[in-house]
Amino acid sequence: MSIKAATGHEVKGYCLHKPGAWQDEPWEGDVVAKVGSKIFAFLGEDTVGVKCGKGRAEADEWIEEFPDEVTVSPYIGRHGWNVLRIGGAIPVEALVEAIDTSYDLVVAPLPKSQRPCP
Repeated sequence: MSIKAATGHEVKGYCLHKPGAWQDEPWEGDVVAKVGSKIFAFLGEDTVGVKCGKGRAEADEWIEEFPDEVTVSPYIGRHGWNVLRIGGAIPVEALVEAIDTSYDLVVAPLPKSQRPCP
């Protein structure tokens, strides 16, 4: 599946089509995409929260490139998580790259028995 337009609906669909992905609502009103028991995307109507790097320094590159479109995620930002605005200046291809990176970073440390088959 690919994203044709930068909308919250398209982003959610893309996330949930990743191998082993499933939707959860761990906190009332907060929809997330998980793989195994781990969150790889926080899904909003016009934002997506993703792990943009192994640490804050890598994630800050997104803020430098899109200062009006990216913010540090509350509480977990120090671990490389950012909130990206959907439908703004971030190209669709960059949103896809960010989601793919987040998914890969979350899947990598899972025990082999919990990793989805590609």
